[in-house]
Amino acid sequence: MPRCSGGVDIYAIVESGGKQYKVSPRQTLDVDNLSAPDGETVEFHRVLFVSDGASTHVGSPTVAGARVLATSRGPVKGKKIVVLRYKNKTRQRRKTGFRASHTRLTIDRVVMPGE
Repeated sequence: MPRCSGGVDIYAIVESGGKQYKVSPRQTLDVDNLSAPDGETVEFHRVLFVSDGASTHVGSPTVAGARVLATSRGPVKGKKIVVLRYKNKTRQRRKTGFRASHTRLTIDRVVMPGE
């Protein structure tokens, strides 16, 4: 995990697409599909928790003034999910697959409140 200047871990918990992610700088993350082309900066304002080792901020529900900056690396496809429908005694089978679309992000910076 990346360390800030004091030699301690810095991380945040952000919300995107109804899911929560623990992020730290230089981390690569796949989130639900965002409309951000490759190379565009994405900013998360819904920061629920942020810590740099020395200070910890817990939001209710969000931390005011905290942000997470990330760079989009473009769309990617998720792991394939196999859906199998079967009815016994009638020889009915249907096999289909599904791959969700995600956006790959690289976390650049976690901005503490007041910076």
